[in-house]
Amino acid sequence: MRIGVLTGGGDCPGLNAVIRAVTRKGIEAHGWEIVGFRNGWQGPIEGNSKPIGLDQVEDILTRGGTILGSSRTNPYKVDGGVEKIKKVLADQEIDALIAIGGEDTLGVAKRLTDDGVGVVGVPKTIDNDLGATDYTFGFDTAVHIATEAIDRLRTTAESHHRALVVEVMGRHAGWIALHSGLAGGANVILVPERPFSVDKVVQWSSAGSSVSSRRSSWSPRAPCRRAAARP
Repeated sequence: MRIGVLTGGGDCPGLNAVIRAVTRKGIEAHGWEIVGFRNGWQGPIEGNSKPIGLDQVEDILTRGGTILGSSRTNPYKVDGGVEKIKKVLADQEIDALIAIGGEDTLGVAKRLTDDGVGVVGVPKTIDNDLGATDYTFGFDTAVHIATEAIDRLRTTAESHHRALVVEVMGRHAGWIALHSGLAGGANVILVPERPFSVDKVVQWSSAGSSVSSRRSSWSPRAPCRRAAARP
C-alpha cells in the first residue's frame, strides 16, 4: 500500500513530529510506502512528490516548520483541481492521503472524501478550533509562548504603573487567550465568543493598574496585575 502525506496552511510546532510518526508507523508496523506531497494541496495537483523513508525522518522530531513545505492552495478554487488530484493519485498509485492541517486544509479533505478520494485528516492549528478533538497540534506551544510573554510584561507594567494589553492569535476562537490569560493571571480576558463592553474593560483594567501601583510603592516583590488579553 502507498500512502501520501501533505501539510497545508500555516506552519506550527509538531508538523514534522506527525510526519515522522506517520512514516515510522507506516513502514515499521505495516510495511507501507510513504510518499510526501510538496507544498500542501499544490503537491497532489501538480504531482510534486517524493518518497519518504526512515532516513528522511530520523532527525526531524524537534525541527520547526515542515520538511514537506506548505501553502494555502485550495483545489476547489483551481480549474480542474479536484480532477488533477484524482489523476495524480491514480498515476502514482496512492491508496490514501493523510492531510495534516487546520480548518481550511481539513475542509478540503472533507470535500474530497465526499467526492470519493480517500483522505484522513490530522488536526493541526494553534487556534484549537477544530471539532472532534480536544487539542490540536501546535496549540500547547502557542499557549506556552503567550503565557511567557505575559509573564515577561509583569515587571514592565509594574515599573510604569500601567495596565498592558496582550493580543494573541486565534482568529474567531478564544482558546489561546483563555488559556494563556488564566495561566498568566490576566486582569481581563477577552474572547470573540463572548460580547464585552469596552467601558467595562477600561474600568477593570484601571482598577487593576491602581492596585498594582499601590503595591509597588511599598513592596518591590509584589506581583503586578497582568495585562488584559484578547485574541
